Amino acid sequence: MAKGFSKLMIKSFAYIIMLCFLVTNFAGIKANSVKQSILFNHTIVKSANASQVLALDNYINQFYINCNLQAVGLSFSVFQKSMIGYFNLANQNAINTTKNIITVIDFTKESTFKRMWIIDLKAEKVLLNTLVAHGQGSGDNFANQFSNIADSHQSSLGFYVTDDVYIGKHGLSLKLQGLDDGVNSLAKSRSIVVHGASYVSESFIKSHGRLGRSHGCPAVPEELNNKIIDLIKNKTMLYINGTNQFVSKHLNQQIANNMILSSKKVI
Repeated sequence: MAKGFSKLMIKSFAYIIMLCFLVTNFAGIKANSVKQSILFNHTIVKSANASQVLALDNYINQFYINCNLQAVGLSFSVFQKSMIGYFNLANQNAINTTKNIITVIDFTKESTFKRMWIIDLKAEKVLLNTLVAHGQGSGDNFANQFSNIADSHQSSLGFYVTDDVYIGKHGLSLKLQGLDDGVNSLAKSRSIVVHGASYVSESFIKSHGRLGRSHGCPAVPEELNNKIIDLIKNKTMLYINGTNQFVSKHLNQQIANNMILSSKKVI
């Protein structure tokens, strides 16, 4: 009797062990399946995002090539940021997209370089490539300090929309409205404007080895001032790039991609 009972106990224990093994193994397979599913789904999402970014880059790169921007010294990375910003601002209805004009200034270049580009996106061509001054508080030949503070005499980076045209102490001038909070948002109160200046010239460079400097305004050659203002007035976008990088809220790639894919044409 005791012997039979012992055999029964051993069999029962074996069944229990086998049942535990099967349950554990099934749970492991299911958990692994779920884990694989999560990884697979994550890969799909990541691939979709990567695909969108690639599509956006390809779209912008085609503009870069068509406008022949490498030949006039505008780097792809700076143009890319300006285009992403353009689509973001178009999405906000913050700029006039009927003109299809963007202005790009790259203050990572020395002042003797023609570091201002006015581009017609619809015609896919550079309308003007010229000299532009930075603020005297930002540096000598190179601009490496930037500020949003009054009386700093420093340039401010970021995205702007062109505002009112007026006649001031520098003649015909164009007000700028800064669109990046804390970075260039005080541009209007600081009287940061586009205006002509005699110190923005090849002759000044020849005499001083650099351009003259403003009080923070993107000053341009006197002989081109009226033409520049006429081209970029009426709420077009102006983007100033510099060595002090910041994350602008207007550099959202997803918004830019959606604008490109949407039926709402801005170019």
